[in-house]
Amino acid sequence: MSFSVVVFIFGLFLAIQNVSYCSDDINYWKKLGLEDIKKSREIKIINKPAKNVIIFIGDGMGPTTVTASRIYGKTEKGNFAFEKFTNLGLLKTYSADKLVPDSCSTATALFNGVKANQKTAGVDQTVRYNDCAASLKPSAQHDSIIDWGQAAGKSTGFVTTTRVTHATPSALYAHTPNRKWECENTMPKGSPCKDIAKQLIEDLPGKNIQVIMGGGRQCLQSNVTSTDADPIDTWSCLSTDGRDLIREWEKDKIIRKLSHAFIENNEQLSKLDAEKTDFLLGIFAKGHLKLDYARDKGPKGMPSLANMTEKAIEVLRKNKNGYILMVEGGMIDQSHHRGHARQALDETVAFNLAIEKALEMTNEQETLIIVTADHSHSLVFAGYSDRNNSILNVAQSSPMDKIPYTSLLYGTGGPNNFQYHIDNNTVLRNDPSKNNTQDFEYSQQSAVLNDEVTHSGTDVAIYANGPMAHLFNSVHEQTYVAYVISYAANIGPLKTLHSSENSVLCHFSASNLIILCLAVIIFQLN
Repeated sequence: MSFSVVVFIFGLFLAIQNVSYCSDDINYWKKLGLEDIKKSREIKIINKPAKNVIIFIGDGMGPTTVTASRIYGKTEKGNFAFEKFTNLGLLKTYSADKLVPDSCSTATALFNGVKANQKTAGVDQTVRYNDCAASLKPSAQHDSIIDWGQAAGKSTGFVTTTRVTHATPSALYAHTPNRKWECENTMPKGSPCKDIAKQLIEDLPGKNIQVIMGGGRQCLQSNVTSTDADPIDTWSCLSTDGRDLIREWEKDKIIRKLSHAFIENNEQLSKLDAEKTDFLLGIFAKGHLKLDYARDKGPKGMPSLANMTEKAIEVLRKNKNGYILMVEGGMIDQSHHRGHARQALDETVAFNLAIEKALEMTNEQETLIIVTADHSHSLVFAGYSDRNNSILNVAQSSPMDKIPYTSLLYGTGGPNNFQYHIDNNTVLRNDPSKNNTQDFEYSQQSAVLNDEVTHSGTDVAIYANGPMAHLFNSVHEQTYVAYVISYAANIGPLKTLHSSENSVLCHFSASNLIILCLAVIIFQLN
């Protein structure tokens, strides 16, 4: 091969590598701007009640996570499905007693419409952490969107990649002063309070939730043991009271003559006949579900969030009155806590696939879809990385210590994230370029040593599509979400608002309209 041919091929290779940047001239950006203006001018408000509501919670999916995940999964020129929604705003995530919240206090704000104290769920600010007596007061307990939906005759359900008794879903059906009380084993002996698992299976609204899918067998059945394929969550509750709440759930449905199914794996989920099933309990893991990249995708393995979302909609949509569904991508948060950014980004991509599935299966004229996060994380996207560089790679070297750093970092982190060493009595940061920063298990460097990566108090974005989606248009309190769902779906505390508005219009169109017409005539005569 001649030297000129080699030069030509090499030049062609460089041109291909840079074609996206060469094409980003003024004409490209002008065309993009005009397209966006056209889309914005064509936005139509769907100003009518929503038959169905699906709320997606990306646990820990703050703005930095969304941006980094988009670049990781779609490139910076792409968008997630929910980023194409034309209605969006910001939510303030603080809890009743903390500037930076946890997941059950934020879930209470989102689902119950009231700010709660840290580590409490389904109760208001009068209930402090661990205060059982206060949590039993009816005035402190607050209904959720699930209660409201059931009272209005709608079907209800939730799916999650965490334990079904975990922080976020617990606020849908439980009232607890301690999020750790997922089963009896973490509660004080003789406590008059009931653990979260029993509230789900025995009490209202839990026993009437038609779709429940996620993990958490260790909280529902006694003395489960860990295996490599399906480990228990050692930091969580392990029931030992001898009861089997899954069997009790089945027994309750048999007594009430309700069509039901309990499933445990991919094969059973895929074969389930939704038309013949009104109540579905899917428990696919002893603890949390495995991360999407690591799960067994075979017949006996764990389903994806998109798989669960699809089946949930199939079961719930049979109700002519509609349904309320919560979908949580819970392992985004768990990955961040462990300081593994790639895992969190990958879980966000899987979360988006569930949203895409919901969009395929629903009609925007009758289904309000809300996508948000309960809180953010201390993930940082920094440095001046080239556009064609992987989001997971080294961004550049610091001009101060001459050591490279990655584009993604954490403000706080566990021992694996706090990467410093001593050399000649000098504290130096480790060089990440000597590690495989693309690895799912790689721990990004953090500024502060902690037991884990902590949450962030940053506002989170909320995206909405469908009936009444235009109500999300500014910076809102997190509690606002519950009231929009109440108003949009005509359920709960704002159920009568639509009818009262219509009443005002009808009253106006009668006597008041005559007065208005007379006033106009008099004005014209003068």
